[in-house]
Amino acid sequence: MFNLTRRAFGIGLVAATVVLSFGAAAQELKQFSIGYQKTGLPVIARQQQVIEKALGDKGVTVKWVEFTAGPPLVEALNVGAIDAGWTGDAPPIFGQSAGANIVYAAALPSNGDGEAIFVKPASPVQSVADLKGKRVGVGKGTSAHNLLVAALEKAGIPFDQVTPVYLSPADAAAAFASDQIDAWAVWDPFFAIAETRYQPRVLARSSEVLKVNTYFLANKDFAKAHPEIITTTIAALGEAAKWADQNRDKVAEALHEVTGVPLDAQTIAANRTKFGIFPITDEITAGQQATADRFYKLGLIPKAVRISDAVWTAPGN
Repeated sequence: MFNLTRRAFGIGLVAATVVLSFGAAAQELKQFSIGYQKTGLPVIARQQQVIEKALGDKGVTVKWVEFTAGPPLVEALNVGAIDAGWTGDAPPIFGQSAGANIVYAAALPSNGDGEAIFVKPASPVQSVADLKGKRVGVGKGTSAHNLLVAALEKAGIPFDQVTPVYLSPADAAAAFASDQIDAWAVWDPFFAIAETRYQPRVLARSSEVLKVNTYFLANKDFAKAHPEIITTTIAALGEAAKWADQNRDKVAEALHEVTGVPLDAQTIAANRTKFGIFPITDEITAGQQATADRFYKLGLIPKAVRISDAVWTAPGN
């Protein structure tokens, strides 16, 4: 059973604020709810209002719901509290293994240079191999979790020889500041914020360890009932990506405007973000399957999954 936990779902705040005008089975959709995080293409799309403009003629309004990480966003998708949303590679794998009612609708570039494992400058830890026996803060089921697993594997360190401390980004930031954890694995803008505060020693970045993607996901029932909303949104996200690439000097300000994250941190994040959205190919599916198989082998997910079972295909394709 894929349960909606009190902690993962923001202590009920999102559940209290997200109200769908109609369910996925409704014949006439009035509101489309999108989950997003504090950086990336969906934030640009919100600032540019490209989805609002694309759906306006259909009489559909857009509601944006912010999440601090992918796992609670996937849980919200599962229960229908939101209709679509963007996460890293690992959250949908954990969700699918737990029976979440989700589909992969499109792929986006990975977090790349904007996701890392790092320590404070004075730390004796000089490499990933030195993490053996150390406490590493990471969000369970997040893309950073995958980075940690893969980086340790590459360094020849079994995962059970480190102590993962599963924390939300906010809690991990506090733990890192007070030295309750030895290292932290996280993505932008939290990584960028840490860079501005600590000038940390970076042990590994996703771009150096993994060839993965991030994903635009949808509630399975919603995608079946409203495929035109999903395809229109993907096209609008493509327009936002084009704007971001053509207006790099304005991207950080756009991210800052929506999220409230300090401009210096968002500037770092924006400068290393790759923007785009594209169909999920067999190669992308195979890469995501390899990640799922790694998690299952380590016992991090309850059952094996077949990624292709959750890949959505628009009608007529």
